Amino acid sequence: MANEEATAVRFVESVLEECARFPFRSIRMFVVIDRASLDATRTLLVRHQSIQPTLRVVWAPDTRGVAAAYIRGYREAIAAGSDWILEIDAGFSHSPQAIPAFIAAMSPGVDCVFGSRFKAGGKSYGTAQRRILSRGGTAVTNLLLGTRLSDMTSGFQLFSRAALESVLTRGIRSTGPFFQTEMKASCRRMRAVEIPIEYRGGSRNLGWGPVGESLVNLGRLGLERARRRL
Repeated sequence: MANEEATAVRFVESVLEECARFPFRSIRMFVVIDRASLDATRTLLVRHQSIQPTLRVVWAPDTRGVAAAYIRGYREAIAAGSDWILEIDAGFSHSPQAIPAFIAAMSPGVDCVFGSRFKAGGKSYGTAQRRILSRGGTAVTNLLLGTRLSDMTSGFQLFSRAALESVLTRGIRSTGPFFQTEMKASCRRMRAVEIPIEYRGGSRNLGWGPVGESLVNLGRLGLERARRRL
């Protein structure tokens, strides 16, 4: 989370409420906060943690870039012994009410469940530029990397512990938003399911920095795949 003081506590409780519908042995929610958050988000959640034992506030002042913060969260969940790890953006850009659909799709043998804005039933309320980049990026990525997903850039996803450990072992070199695509590419040979989601974030257009970083890393992954096929 970053700069989410208006919705932070309400979002946490909404996520936990959806997860509590299922008979899990235990549920833990890890909220990663770094120096990008300049408001009272951390203070509010640390206070809430004292009355909500399921919540773990992870202060990560040394992370650099969005990917590093997410990776910190993945490692915290794995270290806690989690069997399934759900990734969800805060601020209600992803709807907690979609969580039961992810859990229902995680049937025996499934390694990961990916949310898709572009699968039938999905929606994206972000800017036109982001929708174009996401659709175009998905098409190009599928062509270059041999993936077959309808949405290669979404960040709402559920992994089995083994699947996420495999992704982290392989490594994530992207530091910007493209890391979501790199993770999905790492899961190319796993059994994955896509479900439709609604996305309400992305009110600002992406600058050329993240776009350029995405193109560089896409090229790198494409070359790596080409070398393996030689």
